[in-house]
Amino acid sequence: MDFEKIKQVAQSYEADMTAFLRELVKIPGESCQEKGHIQRIEQEMKKVGFDRVQIDPMGNILGYMGTGKKLIAFDAHIDNVGIGNIDNWEFDPYEGYENETEIGGRGTSDQLGGIVSSVYGAKIMKDFGLIGEDYTVLVTGTVQEEDCDGLCWQYIINEDKVRPEFVVITEPTDGNIYRGQRGRMEIRVDVQGISCHGSAPERGDNAIYKMADILQEVRALNDKLKDDDFLGKGTLAVSEIFFTSPSRCAVADSCAISIDRRLTDGETYQSALKEIEMLPSVQKYNAKVTMYKYERPSYTDLVYPTDCYFPTWVIPKDHPATLAMVEAYRGMYGEPKVDKWTFSTNGVSIMGRYGIPCIGLGPGKEAQAHAPNERTWKADLVKCAAIYAALIVCCEQHI
Repeated sequence: MDFEKIKQVAQSYEADMTAFLRELVKIPGESCQEKGHIQRIEQEMKKVGFDRVQIDPMGNILGYMGTGKKLIAFDAHIDNVGIGNIDNWEFDPYEGYENETEIGGRGTSDQLGGIVSSVYGAKIMKDFGLIGEDYTVLVTGTVQEEDCDGLCWQYIINEDKVRPEFVVITEPTDGNIYRGQRGRMEIRVDVQGISCHGSAPERGDNAIYKMADILQEVRALNDKLKDDDFLGKGTLAVSEIFFTSPSRCAVADSCAISIDRRLTDGETYQSALKEIEMLPSVQKYNAKVTMYKYERPSYTDLVYPTDCYFPTWVIPKDHPATLAMVEAYRGMYGEPKVDKWTFSTNGVSIMGRYGIPCIGLGPGKEAQAHAPNERTWKADLVKCAAIYAALIVCCEQHI
């Protein structure tokens, strides 16, 4: 395999990749509103010569190159978050900008750049005849990840009946290879009270005061959670608080909080719920501890309910998929750093739920995700497309 030639061809597609990404940025595509993104990706896949392109009932797009039985997949979620406070942006987040080295706009790093590099990586594979007769390459543009990471792949695996040998997660990796991430879950704690007139609070039972005691214990629990040498420490954060009361002149008769719980290796949703349930104030006030459920319809109006539990995953550093990615990277750009994500990805379902190996490499930087003035780098698009193209040959030596 001529690594240098692949790099040159990938570089020759920089302008095409830049134009593709800028057009995607101009199309709003928040979770459950991704139809425009999917349609534009379909056009590009057909233009560059994918053998088969389909859009499944949930709205995910699946593009295939090759006809072999061994399926290697590249996944990119193609939804993005909103823009937040527009006053924090120095440029129009949907018009974006381009200079010699950068492309700005919402979704450039998180993670429309991933689908761009994947599509052109597959094109380079086809250009060079790199896809052996035993292999098929699948590029997926998946929906609703920002809302419910991994739900798309629950559908792809269970309903589309697609099960790859392994999956490359193309979320931004800061120019490195990532082999795992902490999991997460969304917990709700509810406590009940009795309302009364605010002028005589002793007649009631203030649910907010009860929750105040619970909050202090939840906060302290964060410091006691398990630590892992590779993935780091489990964490929790109270992200929302709610209450009900007859009026502002009354004692609250219920209060609830949401907890964002990050799970390190060895933690489960059962253990995380148990830790909250065993807090003294939770028991004292008979608080209810539950896990949220996601039931929002996709842009095709399909509802695919799931618990808001997103398992931890780690692929071993000597796993064949890891070795193949390292070899492809090394052949192109020298020795890589192998690390982990801070945030969550679709790997929570692919490997976390279903045990299908995942390895990460994607254009852009983690710190750009969900931030104002989001940007990515043209060199990253080229670099990832080249490594993706070389990976398929390296797979033949390891998979």
